[in-house]
Amino acid sequence: MNSFPVVYGAFLGILKLVVFALAAVLAVVFAFDWAVRARRISPFSRVARFFRATVDPVIAPIERRVVRAGGMPTAAPWWALVAVVVGGILLISLFTFLGGYIVGAQIAFLRGPQGVIAFLVSAAFGLLQVALLVRVVSSWVGVSPYSAWVRWSYALTEPILRPLRRIIPTIGMIDITPIVAYFFLRLVAGLVLTALA
Repeated sequence: MNSFPVVYGAFLGILKLVVFALAAVLAVVFAFDWAVRARRISPFSRVARFFRATVDPVIAPIERRVVRAGGMPTAAPWWALVAVVVGGILLISLFTFLGGYIVGAQIAFLRGPQGVIAFLVSAAFGLLQVALLVRVVSSWVGVSPYSAWVRWSYALTEPILRPLRRIIPTIGMIDITPIVAYFFLRLVAGLVLTALA
């Protein structure tokens, strides 16, 4: 029981270092790629040919998205760096989240049936809150609600948001029902967990 948090904490520390080192190395690589694209480095040099042959194909999907959105192809390396940093943060957050739930489950099972019920209730409310966050962020970046990546979040949150939309008006074009639902879930979870304690 006591060894898992220590081992998992060490794993998270190593993961953070690896993500930071990868982001630092890719920042240098993408800076050179930007310099090649912006013609700060001669397009006929050996460095430019190397980057066009090795780095440009890797970030081509990001470049296509940037161009479709109206951006310049020279900005693709910086957007690729943003994707790497955000992906690293999400990966670290996911492992931190999972580690917390594993430790919580261990503690709950030690407390007996009442602890297990409290853990399951807490996990259910936590899943609904994560689904709300995924739904909001996916709507910001333009992911289709029918995408396999986010469809689950819409399925879980729509029964909560639909009644709230009848009561809470939108503010201009902004739908604040996910924010209200998030805080409502936190409040209800706190009340239920207090009642179970």
